[in-house]
Amino acid sequence: MSSASEAAVTPTRAGANPPTGRWGRGAGPVGLVLAGGISVQFGGALAVSLMPRAGALGVVTLRLVAAAVVLLVVCRPRLRGHSRADWGTVVAFGVAMGAMNALFYEAVARIPLGPAVTLEVLGPLALSVLASRRAVNALWAGLALVGVFLLGGGGFGYLDPVGVGFALGAGAMWATYILFSARTGRRFPQADGLALAMAVAALLILPLGIAEAGARLVNPVTAGLGAAVALLSSVLPYTLELLALRRLPASTFAILMSLEPAIAATAGFLVLGQALSPTEAAAIALVIAASIGAIRTQTGRREMREIPMPVEGQ
Repeated sequence: MSSASEAAVTPTRAGANPPTGRWGRGAGPVGLVLAGGISVQFGGALAVSLMPRAGALGVVTLRLVAAAVVLLVVCRPRLRGHSRADWGTVVAFGVAMGAMNALFYEAVARIPLGPAVTLEVLGPLALSVLASRRAVNALWAGLALVGVFLLGGGGFGYLDPVGVGFALGAGAMWATYILFSARTGRRFPQADGLALAMAVAALLILPLGIAEAGARLVNPVTAGLGAAVALLSSVLPYTLELLALRRLPASTFAILMSLEPAIAATAGFLVLGQALSPTEAAAIALVIAASIGAIRTQTGRREMREIPMPVEGQ
């Protein structure tokens, strides 16, 4: 998008152009989006369990490389006929994508998955609130800050501060990703820009992954698990959401995306045994409520435009 005001909408992951409509029309697509969200967060939980084998950057490398290969094969993007500005946009998109993934996985290597996703989602929420000029959004921002304060126990004393910093950095990169994703979507047809940006992100992270994991990246078990993470966290969710967004209103999609911290907390509990305290659960609920409130405030004023959004950033 060319300005922050154009980005004052809640992001969508896949960048399709769904028709507008009411919640009742989207029962089937809602199921697809929820399935995609579950896939993303359980893929994240699998990534955490893979980190002892390959490290955070090694896991990011396996995921991005596998996802890039799949998207390049499926999309077969055209390389000729693009301007220097087109390539600059897609490279910036890929850099944001790679940084977002690297920072997020460094975060979940240090703090539980639920709190990490909750902190990360503050990036898109802040973008939405800052880009909107409605005073009521200050309420949603305040609600989110209360949630963050509770999540940190009044100062993040129980969470690794480095992990918190990585999660917040991932959120900032997520907001950057949203802006460049929208611009890429206007300059490249279909999912060509996404495939090229994923390749850029993979090339950016590959040297870091090799430096951290070395020969462990080509271990058959590790590589297979990394491919599974890519399937769960990128390929499957993108496919489900592309199908859903053909019939699902953007506002409905955005609200469903706001539920991801809760899905992440559930995945962390079921897969990794990361239980939440009542205070942590309340904090996550406040951030979710703030996200949904910001979305509904904006859609009450105008129908939302679509902006591609990552899987978790993740």
